[in-house]
Amino acid sequence: MTTPNKITVFRFCMIPVFTVVFLLELVFPQDKQLLDYIALAVFAIASISDFFDGYLARKNHQITDFGKLMDPLADKMLVCTAIISFVQLRDNFPCWCAVVIVAREFIISGFRQLAAEKKTIIMASMWGKAKTVVSLIMCHLFILDLQYEWFHVTETVFMWVATVLTIVSLVDYLVKNRQVMKDCTK
Repeated sequence: MTTPNKITVFRFCMIPVFTVVFLLELVFPQDKQLLDYIALAVFAIASISDFFDGYLARKNHQITDFGKLMDPLADKMLVCTAIISFVQLRDNFPCWCAVVIVAREFIISGFRQLAAEKKTIIMASMWGKAKTVVSLIMCHLFILDLQYEWFHVTETVFMWVATVLTIVSLVDYLVKNRQVMKDCTK
């Protein structure tokens, strides 16, 4: 197994660790701040590992089918796990927002799978990359959840921008790749 693929597997392993630590605040509310800091560290390490596996795969010419499939899946699972947890743990994260973001990830993943079966690779667009960056910042903010009014305003702004970029990037993918969809429905 290549080093980039090992990093991807590591990121998968970090998802349950993040989830347990983050959700422990339901059991130990008195330790919320400490648990949030630990969860933030775990999430940040997992997020940063995404950069390194991609960088190493390209640099060392170690791009594999495993990496093409599992790397984006690990990213989506990490972000979706955090977003679903926010619905439970953060009063200012609405369920509808989580549904929009998670649904987009399922739609794009399914669409990419269909395209792959037709030997077409759908690359990430500028909108998709912007959505990813804003979503990761949003996740870091909601995990940290500082109890200041200005911080909650910042969280809300990032939540709205992430949601809008989620919708824009979905429409962008579908419009730019409508021929793939037509080919898949034949």
